[in-house]
Amino acid sequence: MVSDVDALTRMALRARTGDGDALESLVDGTYEHVWCLCASLVDRESADDLAQDTYLRVVRALAQFRADASARTWLLAIARRACMDELRRRSRRRRRDQAIQMTTVGRARVGADASVVPVVADMVDRLEPGRRLAFVLTQVIGLTYDEAAEVCECPPGTIRSRVARAREDLLGMSRGRTSMDRSAPPA
Repeated sequence: MVSDVDALTRMALRARTGDGDALESLVDGTYEHVWCLCASLVDRESADDLAQDTYLRVVRALAQFRADASARTWLLAIARRACMDELRRRSRRRRRDQAIQMTTVGRARVGADASVVPVVADMVDRLEPGRRLAFVLTQVIGLTYDEAAEVCECPPGTIRSRVARAREDLLGMSRGRTSMDRSAPPA
């Protein structure tokens, strides 16, 4: 343990024993630095959420805090890991969305009249993101509902309802387009 312990480290050691006031003081004394790091590593819009995630991690890890380093250093290391986790999640989402988009366009080109491809792709693109993802995973890529649920990290029932709603949305869009083409009121 550090022999010349700073005030924040003392607060962390007291918070580790269950002292709620010490925990509150620790958060108050470090929040600005944690927020600034999160804003710098990820973005200002996400900094509040990432700072909150950092403090949730801190509370879970307090029992293991040994004061080998200052509390400020320890907290900022936790904040950095929270930011890196968020950046990895964003990168995975971006790659997944790009793969889905390429798959959607590729499959549409294979079996459809070329004039229909942009219309279908546009309709799928206009779906709410959760519905679009569930629809593409199950109806275009061919995953089972259970497999899609694993990809989306949600229950299979959620995937089923998103796919059903996506189908309704697509039917509604196609009817709207068809009736506009025919200059007739929608059925």
